[in-house]
Amino acid sequence: MKNFPLKIFLAMFLASAFFLTSQKVFAETIDYSEVCESIEKIDEKCKALSQKECKEFLKQCESYLEDKTSQIEKDIEKTGKEKKTLQNEISVLKKKIQSLDYQIYEGNVMIKDLSLQIKDTFSSIDKINLKIEDSKDQLSDILRTIYEEERKSTIEIFLEGNLSDFFDNLVYLERLNTKLGELLENTEDLKSYLEGQKQQMDDEKKELEGVVKIQTVQKQAQEKNKKEQEYFLKLTEAEYQKYLKEKAETEKRAAEIRSRIFELLGVPKAPTFGEAYEIAKYVQELTNIRPALLLAVLTQESNIGKNVGQCYLKNTQTGEGIYVKSGDKATKTMNPTTQVPYFLELIQVLNDTKNLARDAFETPVSCVMYYQGQPYGWGGAMGPGQFMPATWVKYGVGKKVENITGKVADPWDIKDAFLATAIYLKDLGGTKNELSAVMHYFSGSSWSKWEEFYGKSVLNIAKGYEEDIKNLEGAS
Repeated sequence: MKNFPLKIFLAMFLASAFFLTSQKVFAETIDYSEVCESIEKIDEKCKALSQKECKEFLKQCESYLEDKTSQIEKDIEKTGKEKKTLQNEISVLKKKIQSLDYQIYEGNVMIKDLSLQIKDTFSSIDKINLKIEDSKDQLSDILRTIYEEERKSTIEIFLEGNLSDFFDNLVYLERLNTKLGELLENTEDLKSYLEGQKQQMDDEKKELEGVVKIQTVQKQAQEKNKKEQEYFLKLTEAEYQKYLKEKAETEKRAAEIRSRIFELLGVPKAPTFGEAYEIAKYVQELTNIRPALLLAVLTQESNIGKNVGQCYLKNTQTGEGIYVKSGDKATKTMNPTTQVPYFLELIQVLNDTKNLARDAFETPVSCVMYYQGQPYGWGGAMGPGQFMPATWVKYGVGKKVENITGKVADPWDIKDAFLATAIYLKDLGGTKNELSAVMHYFSGSSWSKWEEFYGKSVLNIAKGYEEDIKNLEGAS
């Protein structure tokens, strides 16, 4: 009998060890990349689990998809940088190719100009050659004449005429011979200079032709490099688009999972405080708005869904309506210009997408408030969160809810209203300045002492709810 407790202890230890091991194996055998990628597989998995286990599994899938989205975003950022780098490199290469085009064009123009100069110089050299030949002929004639004159005898000189004329002719011929000699020498110097210039221009032309060839080769290399970069850019762009598509698909699956979690909450239109707190806790995970503040706002607005409006809109042209209980005329029920069109649009969308048959003229909205016996502003706020139609439709509060749940949002649905209220409070800075966010929630961008009183009232309610939540958590 003394060993009995030890046996029990061993049996319990082995059972618990088996249970923990089996739980660990169960957890390790789940391939989240396989199961969480398909909403059909998720639903199939949940069928074999309890509601609590299904909810926990969905949260794990949601966490897996959030991690995957984060990784995809990093990949998108990386490929985005690579794409930008390649685009910049291609842009630089285009400029280099364009610069080389200009240089090649300029080089070809200079080559053409040198070719013309060489042609002109060559023509000048030909002309000078002719002049040199002509001068040589003239010198030959003069030298021959001088030679003939010098060979004349005295008798021939006397017979031909005056002796002084003979000597004058002889001196003239000598001078002419000297001048022609100098001209011939200068002409030959000019020819030598022009030939030197022609040789220099030939060398410059060859050098330029070599530069142009090199630039042409460089251009071809740059064009080849540019084509390669453009090819890689196409691959990078395709990869970038692939990541974007994968991110969109992952976010879509995450939205479907959040929708399943929301469905599992399964609360009535007017939940108990405990049910409302469960929704608020889940919404906190998505928005970081503390549950007590969210519950306080919804309490102030509609007593957490118990009062979603006491008027019906009846005239879309004037915005007049009636009181639900008495049927009496209710003035300024909804602004016909800024609110009614969005209200009618929303009712139509909800009926089409959710197979509803909601009548716009039988759907409760808030009545206009009175201050010192006079109507203050307009009524027309919708559902537990008391959203104006334009805020829900035009400014996209409903769309933000839809992006999370994966379904068209309904302001009269308690869960959608919770999520929409928290999203709106977050957008108004509710995670940093709760009083300011609450007053903006109530009256927009400006407020008076009345709105400040409203804001402080909400925070007082939230303070009380914090105590209620502590008690609720303690009891559980």
